[in-house]
Amino acid sequence: MSSQAVGTSPGDIPVTYHESNDDARRRLGIAGYFACFKGIVWREILRYLHQRERFLSALVRPLIWLFIFAAGFRQTLGISIIPPYETYVLYEEFIAPGLIAMILLFNAMQSSLSMVYDRETGTMRTLLVSPFPRSFLLLSKLLGGVSVALLQAYAFMLVAWFWGIAPPPITEVKLFTFYDVPSWSGGVIPAMSDPIVTSLFPVPSFIQPFAGYITVIPAIVLAGLMLGSLALLMSSVIKQLENFAGVMNFVIFPMFFASSALYPLWRIREGSPALFEICRLNPFTYAVELIRFGLYGQIDTVSLAVVVGCTVTFLAAAVFAYNPSKGLIARRGGPGGAA
Repeated sequence: MSSQAVGTSPGDIPVTYHESNDDARRRLGIAGYFACFKGIVWREILRYLHQRERFLSALVRPLIWLFIFAAGFRQTLGISIIPPYETYVLYEEFIAPGLIAMILLFNAMQSSLSMVYDRETGTMRTLLVSPFPRSFLLLSKLLGGVSVALLQAYAFMLVAWFWGIAPPPITEVKLFTFYDVPSWSGGVIPAMSDPIVTSLFPVPSFIQPFAGYITVIPAIVLAGLMLGSLALLMSSVIKQLENFAGVMNFVIFPMFFASSALYPLWRIREGSPALFEICRLNPFTYAVELIRFGLYGQIDTVSLAVVVGCTVTFLAAAVFAYNPSKGLIARRGGPGGAA
């Protein structure tokens, strides 16, 4: 509820009324929603542009893996012909999608850190007491972080392009469907013998040489939304900035290493069936595969379903956690209260 002066009485006494949040939203209209969304997203982008060290650190980590570790592992980790690849590929090309997902993961954790900082400084109170729905505010904050991650990902792909790592020309966009039935299912789930590849639409000839950089955009955005939603949920649990480093190590490194970012899943299954099942249960694996197939103009339906499902689940949990009357924030005295 908010109080607003609307005029004066005959005795020059201000006349006020109480305006509900619903009334305020109707008064602000679509233009108000757009202005709020633009302000939140632009704030995230400006914060990123003013922090040059954040830009450099976001590139240093994946570039070290690309230029140093990949050179050492190239001779020991031969990559067989697995979808979406139609021929043998260098190890550098195989890990490139995983390194893009690494950028998204670290950027999501940085966004989580900024939420914890805003809560400690009281900035979050200013944001969350506005008449706009809390879900809209958190989604705007999330999309602002994804916009920054998209810039970082394309900066990395530009450097990789100079190194000779780029997606091949794409003649058509395809839908890829294959589900590797887990061993513990006991045969209840029917197994697929071969992947199902369906052509969706052709790619114009003048776009084909760089079409992979376009078709990967939805994959990067969806993966960024999933990881950003998880980070939002984490920011409601982290009480102090001092605890953030420990939480990052507890979340980032297990998610990254227990996935298909650095090694193909069939190699992990040969080495450790138990670790393979852990990788299958890791949402980050499906984010990596969604980006991998996106670079080759294909949509992996299983990865798409998992990423969208996890995004909805994490975002709904984050919205509930930031509910001032029911969520985790309420138990600590509100969004701007003591942690």
